[in-house]
Parts: sequence; C-alpha cells; structure tokens
Amino acid sequence: MSAPDDLKNLLGPNEKVELYIPQKIYHPKINIDSVVITNERIILRHPHALGLKKDYTDYNYRDIANVVLDKGIIRSTIKLTLRFGGEPLSLNDLPNADAEKAYAVIRENVDRFQT
Repeated sequence: MSAPDDLKNLLGPNEKVELYIPQKIYHPKINIDSVVITNERIILRHPHALGLKKDYTDYNYRDIANVVLDKGIIRSTIKLTLRFGGEPLSLNDLPNADAEKAYAVIRENVDRFQT
C-alpha cells in the first residue's frame, strides 16, 4: 500500500502501511486530511499552510478499547473508543468501501494487540 513520502520517514522498522485513505471533503478545501492505518497504529495526517507544514497524530492499538462502524448510504464513520477516556476518535466521511476495509484492519489489529 502506498503512502505519502513524508509518512514513510515516520514508520518504525517493522511497521507496514496496510491502508491509506485520503479523506474527501465536499466543500472547497486546499488541505486534505488523510488516515494511514499500519500494522502498529493509526496515523492522522494534517497538512496546513498550503501543504508546506504537516501535523501528525497517532493512536496505538493498545489504547483503543472499541471500534464501531456507522455505515451510511454513501459514506461511513468509524468511531474509536479510547481506553483512557476522552472524546472518541471519529474518522468521518469515508467512502463505504474504504470504511469497511479500515474497520476490518483496525478490528483485527486491536484484537491482536489486546490478546
């Protein structure tokens, strides 16, 4: 699975990208957030300043308590409940096919890290 070059430098030695989803926004927007799902964590990529700067937030599978897929007609949302409280992480407006793949990969990795 290919991911942007700036993310490849952040990956650990045994970490592999399993799914890369650029989030689609319907209204005009220059910066597009994306989600990278690896075999070790979920990375949220936030480019800003016309793509010249980027922020990253990652969530380890050990920190995720539950995963819920809220499937819509065209787009879906994946809600991740974190172990240590706080607001659930929501991956919004994902195309249904991408959301189903992401849900399966996240669920499998959460189960693997919790056993």
